[in-house]
Amino acid sequence: MAELGGAVTAGLVCAHHHLYSALARGMPAPPATPTDFLSILQQIWWRLDAALDLDLIEWSAKLGALEALECGTTAIIDHHESPNAIEGSLDVIAAACAEVGVRALLCYGVTDRWRDDGRLDLDAIRNGTALMTDGARRGLAENERYLRAGGRGHVGVHAAFTCTDATLEAAAGLAAELGTGVHVHLHEGPDDAGAADRLAPLSTDRWLLAHAVHLPDGHPIRGTITHQPRSNLNNAVGYTRPARFAGAPRWCSAPTASAPTCSRSSASPTWCTAATTSPPGPTRPGAGCRPGPSSWPRWPATASRGATHRWNRGTWRSPPAYGPGGWRSTRPSCSRTVGPAGRRRGDQGQGGRGRRPAVRPPLTGGSR
Repeated sequence: MAELGGAVTAGLVCAHHHLYSALARGMPAPPATPTDFLSILQQIWWRLDAALDLDLIEWSAKLGALEALECGTTAIIDHHESPNAIEGSLDVIAAACAEVGVRALLCYGVTDRWRDDGRLDLDAIRNGTALMTDGARRGLAENERYLRAGGRGHVGVHAAFTCTDATLEAAAGLAAELGTGVHVHLHEGPDDAGAADRLAPLSTDRWLLAHAVHLPDGHPIRGTITHQPRSNLNNAVGYTRPARFAGAPRWCSAPTASAPTCSRSSASPTWCTAATTSPPGPTRPGAGCRPGPSSWPRWPATASRGATHRWNRGTWRSPPAYGPGGWRSTRPSCSRTVGPAGRRRGDQGQGGRGRRPAVRPPLTGGSR
């Protein structure tokens, strides 16, 4: 690669992604301006995932995987939801990622927020009168079908505040039976208060816990915590302060990534602190990490197609993004190294050939 003016780097790992959101840019504005995290979910992301079919899922996954690959991410841990296209959705995402050349650990995020009559209803879950929905059963079946057929991934749960106790117990039991963990959003916003107490008796060291913004210090839940700072910024849910989890028996740094525009986190090397209470395993994010905030993850151990990148061909993007204040344009960002005054470092004739890619300027994105 030296004669081409590029550099070879280890592939990065995206520890929490929502590939289905890749086509959200340019979607119509919501009927009313959301004022908090729950209203963003209700008016943006839950409307989007309910509109997905298998074709949209396929092209979203291809686009998201391609953009992640352009930024050096060769492995993605995805959390998917499509309540009107559940069956076969994980196979579609797996095939799309394989075609692009990105490896993926997948799950379907089960939820009881959609009642069997199609209504969106959280009140019954809050007051404890709700029963497991047919959609949650079908989501669990999709996780089981995919994993038993040889697919790699987790059992997905959207979040405790949108699930009944029966659904949470069923998901934890299925994950234990299949020898994997649960991938779940945890304490992302104030609506998920008390989630750690509900999930702690069910959790194992294999669980993957996203966001953890409002997770109390000294929490009882087991698993690996991932950090999504740009999503948290966009939704104004707060800052996780990941350093407070550094006292766990084992901790490491791992990158999180997703599509550079409408995503939960970042496709550039945005580092997160992941706290875990178990030894690393071959299918766990952060497996083999060296302790310390500057360590690079060793998972995946082998390079996939596209693991060699030319960092000197950055392209400018100024995508729309959504937040509590309404639609707005984000700062221009480059998917690779950017020099002063918008000049792309590493271009021929400008020097800097073969430099390690810099973290892009702050970029807000969507969240689910």
